[in-house]
Amino acid sequence: MKILHVSAECYPAAKAGGLGDVVGALPKYLSQRGWSSAAVIPKYQLPWFQARQFELVYAGAFRLHNIYYPFAIEKELGDSLGFPLYVVNLPGKFDRPGIYGDATGWFNDNAERWVFFQQAILNWVLNMPEKPAVLHCHDHHAGLIPFMVQHSLEYRAISHIPTIFTIHNGEYHGAFGWDKHVLLPAFEASASGLIDWEGAINPLASAIKCAWRVTTVSETYLKELMEYSNGLEGLLRAEAAKCLGILNGIDADVWDPATDPYLPHHFEGNIDSYKSANKLALQQHFDADLELPVITFIGRLVREKGADLIPDLIARVLSEGLGVSFLILGTGEPHLHEALANLQWRFPRRCAVVLAYNEGIAHQLYAGSDFLLMPSRVEPCGLNQMYSMRYGTIPIVRSVGGLRDTVIDIGEPDLPGRGIRFDHFTLNDAALAIYRAHELYHNSNALAQVRAHIMQVDFSWEGAADNYISVYSSL
Repeated sequence: MKILHVSAECYPAAKAGGLGDVVGALPKYLSQRGWSSAAVIPKYQLPWFQARQFELVYAGAFRLHNIYYPFAIEKELGDSLGFPLYVVNLPGKFDRPGIYGDATGWFNDNAERWVFFQQAILNWVLNMPEKPAVLHCHDHHAGLIPFMVQHSLEYRAISHIPTIFTIHNGEYHGAFGWDKHVLLPAFEASASGLIDWEGAINPLASAIKCAWRVTTVSETYLKELMEYSNGLEGLLRAEAAKCLGILNGIDADVWDPATDPYLPHHFEGNIDSYKSANKLALQQHFDADLELPVITFIGRLVREKGADLIPDLIARVLSEGLGVSFLILGTGEPHLHEALANLQWRFPRRCAVVLAYNEGIAHQLYAGSDFLLMPSRVEPCGLNQMYSMRYGTIPIVRSVGGLRDTVIDIGEPDLPGRGIRFDHFTLNDAALAIYRAHELYHNSNALAQVRAHIMQVDFSWEGAADNYISVYSSL
């Protein structure tokens, strides 16, 4: 293989957010362009893994002090994702339900889990007959690989392999105390500053320092990280020469309204009939008035996604008598669950909530809704807005990160609009955006024009894959 992607997630095997979607698609599109690619993730105790067969590729062990930790590298039989997917089987570390935690919270041994995961991969690479041309590391879970390749004595034989590090979410650094430095393989003492940031071992900071190239998942997000990244702003500005923003794409094979197996009604050329039929089908999941404009939120109910603004926003516009219905799909913070359940009781058939993660219902919402709400505080790239446009649903977004890069406001002069944007994270700005959406819905000609335009916008991975190939080639 030319490119080995190292990640905590890969859709559909294991997904908690956009990281999984990217790693589940990018290797396929790279391979189609002649850059044979594979991904490696942990072997979790999740339904997808239990339903698949794997073959043993490599069995080994890495040593920490006088203890050997056995592991196995296995490959999914059949390459159902369109590229080879390898998994790291680490007894006692990942063979449990959940990716980062369970219903009780984060796993308390996450630092150990991710360090061991990375060491297992490097031991495998060290023993490969034909080594990858590039190690492409994604987020802090793979952030120590660029350092270990360069400065761990054990991996000196593969120090020539270029490393690329992609920041999908700079909110999470994966930092842990120096008391856990014993988890790392022996490294040059003079290099200890390359993993340190403000007195802790910081995998995200280390990757920014040590990787050959650093990318973020949109141009605007790179600029935002240089202004706010939980203390790494100065580091990113200092390393700016090797940093590049590359907007993610979406898998056009998976996200195709003409063939999507989750949809009860496929797009066959008539947008109105396709949208109406899928909107009506939402009745089986949501008890809501679907004759009104339907505004949907899909995703994690957490502060980062701006979900804490949603209860007050719904209460305000519905109390003022605006004729819209809200549909919510997602899970997150318990107080938001309670607030949304209260709104569902307070505004029957105008606010309907499904507190779950359900891929099938999500696809149906993209097809059947009129608008998708994304009031994010932080949105490195955002894929939901691209999915919604592909399915003819108009995004209502805050102007941050990739949302700014992908959603042109319908009020922009001389540009074909793709959605509705608001700049400030305030109730007033968000409410105004909802009122603008209501007005657009009742202007049938304008609505039809926007829908027809956004369904034609090309958000596929082809362009993004070409940009990554340019980076690989430069190394």
